[in-house]
Amino acid sequence: MDRAGDTPLFSSSQDPLREPLAARMRPRTIDEFVGQDHILGPGRLLRRAIQADRLASVIFSGPPGTGKTTLARVIANSTSRAFTSLNAVLSGVKDVREAVEEARRERDLYGRGTILFVDEVHRWNKAQQDALLPWVENGTVILIGATTENPFFEVNSALVSRSRVFQLTPLGPEDLRVIARRALEDPIRGYGRHRVALEPDALEHLVRVADGDARSLLGALELAVETGPSGFPPPPGEEVRIDLASAEDSIQRRAILYDKEGDWHYDTISAFIKSLRGSDPDAALYWMARMVLAGEDPRFIFRRMLILAGEDVGLADPQALGVVEAAARAFDRVGMPEGQYHLTQAALYLATCPKSNSALGYFDALKAVEAEGISDVPTHLKDSSRDAKGFGHGAGYRYPHAYRDHWVAQDYLPRELKERLFYTPSASGYEARIREEVLRRREARLEAVFAAPEEILTFSPGDSARDRWLERASSERNAVLEEVRDRIFAASGMLRHHRALVAGSAGGLLVWEALRRAPEGGVWALVPDEKALAALSAYAGKLPELERPFLLRAGPADLPRLEEPLPPMDVVMGRNLLTREPDRAGVLGTFFGVLAPGGVLSLGEVVPSRGSRLFAAAGTAGLPPGLGKKLLEAEEGLYRDRGNPLVSWGPRDLEAALADGGFSSPAVSLEFFEERRTVSPENIAAWFGLSVSGSGSSGGGPYADLVRELLDENERRDLAAWAEERLAGKALPWRTCVAFLTGRRPS
Repeated sequence: MDRAGDTPLFSSSQDPLREPLAARMRPRTIDEFVGQDHILGPGRLLRRAIQADRLASVIFSGPPGTGKTTLARVIANSTSRAFTSLNAVLSGVKDVREAVEEARRERDLYGRGTILFVDEVHRWNKAQQDALLPWVENGTVILIGATTENPFFEVNSALVSRSRVFQLTPLGPEDLRVIARRALEDPIRGYGRHRVALEPDALEHLVRVADGDARSLLGALELAVETGPSGFPPPPGEEVRIDLASAEDSIQRRAILYDKEGDWHYDTISAFIKSLRGSDPDAALYWMARMVLAGEDPRFIFRRMLILAGEDVGLADPQALGVVEAAARAFDRVGMPEGQYHLTQAALYLATCPKSNSALGYFDALKAVEAEGISDVPTHLKDSSRDAKGFGHGAGYRYPHAYRDHWVAQDYLPRELKERLFYTPSASGYEARIREEVLRRREARLEAVFAAPEEILTFSPGDSARDRWLERASSERNAVLEEVRDRIFAASGMLRHHRALVAGSAGGLLVWEALRRAPEGGVWALVPDEKALAALSAYAGKLPELERPFLLRAGPADLPRLEEPLPPMDVVMGRNLLTREPDRAGVLGTFFGVLAPGGVLSLGEVVPSRGSRLFAAAGTAGLPPGLGKKLLEAEEGLYRDRGNPLVSWGPRDLEAALADGGFSSPAVSLEFFEERRTVSPENIAAWFGLSVSGSGSSGGGPYADLVRELLDENERRDLAAWAEERLAGKALPWRTCVAFLTGRRPS
């Protein structure tokens, strides 16, 4: 057990230069750490927590060689708290108790907290993990766990629930090249004291075979340098040349990470099944080859393909099940290695045949049985061979073979479920051929079912169904806003570690959702005014400091002039930023400038010229002769005014602005939303340019300007009185057009 302040973490009493190169080259600070930008990049939550020494309990999960232990070492070098480390393979409950007791002494005597690092934490059994739980829960220790397994399966759920999990991924090729160059250039910890000439093709071979594992790369590099042509370490100053042959000798084919009981097993078979379902034969063959090479049981692969033939192919290709079953039987007779042909044939057939998941209708039927109980069998479907005489069972049943085409419309479901539909034929393969007939017969059956009138139930004043309908009607506006929000996020492709800039954040519609979706990243919000800033700040103040959004009192035009530049953003999103903006390309170009290469822009913009018109939606019945027509014509002219930036643009203008802003793959799609908007007296006063009750101010906006041009104040008051009588408190059908814009900054 190592404790910061006593012995340096992971220290060794031997000469440091006799340690393996991978141990010597471990990063000591966060700035030396290479890779894992998704959790440690500028502005990311984990980086901010380490730099502020505000780390809470965390678990690092990832394959070997990705930097879990190294990251713990960086934290040990950065924290002012005591630091204790345990290895779960070598320690037990006794060591946990000693570490906790030491942490209590640090707290009671010096007022200093303790961070406890547990390597291979999944190796502890439940009793050992439970021994640590109370001390993590009461804050005596801050836990840092490291594991190569899925912590949600292999670590005590109570520990996981009290920790934030960060997943480390295999390092990219460029990360490995940086690590190799550092090792060759560092004169103290690496081989800078030698003259090492690493040929480019040799470096690429090491990077490719290391496959994201920095430890494997450094081990191979060490072997290539230390052995040299003579088989002995070269003296300092002597040139060492590493060519492709030397690199191939120093690193052999890397073992495939595959545990038949662990994540690699489940993740790989999942990738294989999803590739088959997605009709990608190339990916299916790749994932299957990985499983076979790693020693997976081919019979397990066949079992999963048999399931897929029923679940994802079904009646789109009824032969699929027979093909896979025949291939499985052939494999049992032939065995390996020739049986790989039968695996391949089954996989290719499934990957290239039409797909349908209509068989899932069975599970809908199962839910209906579980939820609604066992309904009585309709009399005409009951067995007539036993009780026809006494109870009339079977009476009314129509024998299909007695009818043309061997079919007749009648009900086969219990009375309570007669309108329920469980099977929906797809438009793919064989099902496409039977689809029309299935639907036609279903329509005829439903017609027959509802031919006899049923009792019509009226709504009582306290009827809950009526109340639910009213609740839905009154919340239609919220539903539209939520759908717009969800569309913006879906197009953004936001991941948990992304940095996001949210613009147009007056109400926080996108800000709080971005925080939920990117908890390990960071969210910056451009807030349009002080009132909105105060409201958002008050809400954000309820969140832990490290989890709050960065609120900036600024607009898009202010971004280039910020005192502290923003870090590169993975996503920029917003709503109704361009509706009134004359220089749309300029705003989009500003957003382009803050995006990281490959970053995505996702906006939702109301298009006023494509939505409902007030007088067209409300109607003009009851107005003085000629006034209604005059208002409708003036309203239409308002929406055709090319000089009005609110209505003088459309989808093509947005596409052009995206292209001018520098975005690749610019796309604009229109979506229409139908809702009912309740009209208030305040709305009416504002529309017609009258004094708003209680405020003393006159209404404004395009409609107020329109009626002021057409009517004097008395006429406007008459118009407002008409509107109050006809519209106030009523739900007006309204159509809103929203343009969804997406673009990407080229990588």
